[in-house]
Amino acid sequence: MLTKKQFELLLFINERLKETGVSPSFDEMKEALNLKSKSGIHRLITALEERGFIKRLAHRARALDVIKLPDSMSTSLTAPSRTSTPPPAANDDRSVSVPVMGRIAAGTPIEALQEEINQISVPMEMMRSGEHYALEVHGDSMIDAGIFDGDTAIIQSGNTAENGEIIVALVEGHEATLKRLRRKGEMIALEAANASYETRIFRSDQIRVQGRLIGLIRKY
Repeated sequence: MLTKKQFELLLFINERLKETGVSPSFDEMKEALNLKSKSGIHRLITALEERGFIKRLAHRARALDVIKLPDSMSTSLTAPSRTSTPPPAANDDRSVSVPVMGRIAAGTPIEALQEEINQISVPMEMMRSGEHYALEVHGDSMIDAGIFDGDTAIIQSGNTAENGEIIVALVEGHEATLKRLRRKGEMIALEAANASYETRIFRSDQIRVQGRLIGLIRKY
């Protein structure tokens, strides 16, 4: 079984190879995994190589090749299929622990919470490269996007997002909300997915992206 960092690095290398055909540099890997030194990347690559997931290609700079992927990633890296195996349960060996950092408003913004209050197990195939955290959804402004009060949002940490993505937005430094991002020139619109809520418009310096939604966990 891979550690969380080993898994993240393998996924990052695989995604970069698929996108560009060239493995990422050590600096890019260090930044993607939020590590302070390249020595940590060296150790992770060595561990992945020893476990047979990657190999280094001789006589070529930045030359890494992905040999295999964990079983839990096999369906997430291919086109969806009606006959594909269901995702593993969140409490089995193919899951990782993600910190729950408090509540996020899908409605009127609430005070941003910065401290870890819990841990949640998340299936590995839901994860992407980099750091992740979870937030408990409070409110109904995103119900038309399939996000309901009481859901747990899995967030890929980062300070950038594409137009149309659902993001964690920090509003004026102290309020956090989950909304769809729309950029309009120098302005940013935070768009709800519920006709009962108006789109809110801000200057770009009033909004900080803190991550983007990559999945949901729901209790029934």
